[in-house]
Amino acid sequence: MSGSRSWCARLLGVVLALLTSAVHAQMPAGVSGGDPEVDTLVGPALGRARIGLVLSGGGARGLAHVGVLEVLERERIPVDAIAGTSMGAIIGGLYASGMGADEMRRELGAIDWGAMFATRLPRESLGQRRKEEDFEISPAIEIGLERLGGQPMLPIGSVSSRELELLLRRHTLAVRRAPSFDGLPIPFRAVATDMESGEAVVFRDGDLAQALRASMSVPGLFAPIEVDGRILGDGGLVDNLPVDVARAMGVDRIIAVNIGTPLAGRETLGTVTGVTTQMINILTEQNVQRSLARLDPRRDLLIAPPLGRLTSASFDRAADLVAAGREHAERMLPQLAALRLNETDWQAHRRAQARPQDPPEPVASVRFEGQDLTQPQRLAPVLALRPGQDFSVEQAERDSRVLAASGDYMQVDYRVEDLPAGAGLVYRLAEKPWGPNYFRLGLALQSDFAGQGEFNIQLSHNRHWLDEAGSEWRNRVQLGSVPRWFSELYVPLGAGSGPASDWFVALSTDLSRRRQTTYRSIGPDEDGRDPEVLGDPVRSSLGVGIDLGQPLGELGEWRIGLVRQMFRIQPESAYTVRTEAGSLALQSLHAREEALRSTLVMDQLDHAVFPRSGWRLRLEAQTGRRRLDELALQEAQRRFHRVELDLAEVASRGRHTVDLTLKLRAARQSQVDGAPGHYTLGGFHQLSGYETDQLSGDGVLLGRLTWQVRLTGRPVLTRGVFAGMTLEAGNAWALPREMRLTPLRWGTSAFLAADTGIGPLYLGLTWAPQGRAGITLRLGRP
Repeated sequence: MSGSRSWCARLLGVVLALLTSAVHAQMPAGVSGGDPEVDTLVGPALGRARIGLVLSGGGARGLAHVGVLEVLERERIPVDAIAGTSMGAIIGGLYASGMGADEMRRELGAIDWGAMFATRLPRESLGQRRKEEDFEISPAIEIGLERLGGQPMLPIGSVSSRELELLLRRHTLAVRRAPSFDGLPIPFRAVATDMESGEAVVFRDGDLAQALRASMSVPGLFAPIEVDGRILGDGGLVDNLPVDVARAMGVDRIIAVNIGTPLAGRETLGTVTGVTTQMINILTEQNVQRSLARLDPRRDLLIAPPLGRLTSASFDRAADLVAAGREHAERMLPQLAALRLNETDWQAHRRAQARPQDPPEPVASVRFEGQDLTQPQRLAPVLALRPGQDFSVEQAERDSRVLAASGDYMQVDYRVEDLPAGAGLVYRLAEKPWGPNYFRLGLALQSDFAGQGEFNIQLSHNRHWLDEAGSEWRNRVQLGSVPRWFSELYVPLGAGSGPASDWFVALSTDLSRRRQTTYRSIGPDEDGRDPEVLGDPVRSSLGVGIDLGQPLGELGEWRIGLVRQMFRIQPESAYTVRTEAGSLALQSLHAREEALRSTLVMDQLDHAVFPRSGWRLRLEAQTGRRRLDELALQEAQRRFHRVELDLAEVASRGRHTVDLTLKLRAARQSQVDGAPGHYTLGGFHQLSGYETDQLSGDGVLLGRLTWQVRLTGRPVLTRGVFAGMTLEAGNAWALPREMRLTPLRWGTSAFLAADTGIGPLYLGLTWAPQGRAGITLRLGRP
């Protein structure tokens, strides 16, 4: 999308320009089509006054309009034309398309507003590559690069408008054939703002769903959209209560409903966000006052429901907002009574405004528009709607989400065109202007406040669409206590790069270096309160692999491939191991492994770190050979077999969540006496109350039961603040065949946690009967 690089600066420029404008009394410039003073009449002579309804913007407060409409319908007050801005345009546009007030209340009441304004699709519906990215670094903050200048660029809007656009499309499809908005069941106008000129744009015709979306491009929340070459933002910036627009439609009387947000007090002006919001509210309130001055008290009526502390963000209070609008409109009944129709005239009026029938049509063609770099047609084989099938709103929405799941698009919408052979389905795509290079930044730290800790800076990079096949290159860099670089090249082998695409090949490399404290091995039932530290050897590793994989739809993916790994363990002093010839002191230990591996991942968690529902399974098996350069191993000793299993099940009720997790590790391989086992256990949520990696062996088992409660309402970008407890049981055994359910070591923790946007933050108390009590601070996944 052109001109989209610096919307914050442009928005502030528009705000400042409009705040200082001296021309306040004129009809806003830039009104599209027609004369600004005399628009088209709303219909032939009715034998009564034509009534125009004006609905203001105000975010969630606009839901009060529904309550007003309920009273107007119940009292048989006719509406002959509607003009609306922002949320008022959405409510007014849906009503103008034939949706009744009762139906609208039910539809809006059933909406999950958290999902409606989510920054992305539900996680469980994404492809496995996108899910795995969440496990690496929080997806809350995504940074890209401008395609032309290469400068860092943030997303234009803080939340996605995808679900809103699908909602508007679903409820306006039946009136798509109207030649103009005068041909709707109720003539209608929507107001938006040209973000480059600061002028008002009044929609009289075109795509109704697109017009409603443009009118509600709330600054900083939804990205502006491009319509006919103009970048359009929220209409509230220039005409939040479009009285003149309704008057120009030829109405005789106006019912204006104003639910705008009042100006905030000085206590909110201590931040850049607070000041910017207040500037926008000042701008909006000034144009509202100009509109109110144009109401004629002799024939027009103003309805201004007192909404108290209900704000423009109170979508979770939808029922209260509708009720507030209804109650205030009922108090206005004496003034409304003169406009009431008799029952016969009312029924005739409502029949004339009924929504037209829209029987299903066969899909004649499917095409895409708006793409530049991406190749959405490669996803056609995995889309549900294909030529020859009857059009279905549900399937069109499902396919729109499949396209959005790729992570390449800022907006995904569709429209239906009338073709001689049936319906032409067009998916309209807006690629992310900050793609196809995507970056995430994270931090990882841990401290036990007793001298043990780590600190790492994390950066992930994902380059989409390296070629027309949809190849991707993913990198993760970690700098600090545990430096690491992981890189993977993903190459699709068939059509489709989404969650249900065909086979793929993945080439990967993994390089890391870590200083790992090693402890004297203890028996399964020995006390672990005073562990004996053997040293802090540095473990370096380099792995390369190639996998052949198959996505499993939205469930996950399966891979099989070859991996080669090289290890070097370098202790602070000579490394003593025992062989058949006796003890041998080594300065370092080198190992090389070649293995065949198979990995199955099925992930339906709704969040990578703080899930409230879903489950996840990861199962990996390896078989291969290894060589220790300093030791001579027999052929049988070189072979190894390993199995790793992770299983999680999560359920919630209200603010409470229970998470049951199982971790199993088993390695059948030759033993090197004096060296730690292949797997380790211990640390926060990994058997709390024990030191990190204190227990080691070739067999590890851990079960964890976590209870947590959300202490705050759910924010838009993160999951909020939590308190919780864990009960953990597990152990480590030298050999897998020694693994038993008894004896088990127990651990527990109590914690406060927060989703910070750069990683999960924990402050916890830990304790174990055979371990010790402690306190831990951790930023990052346990």
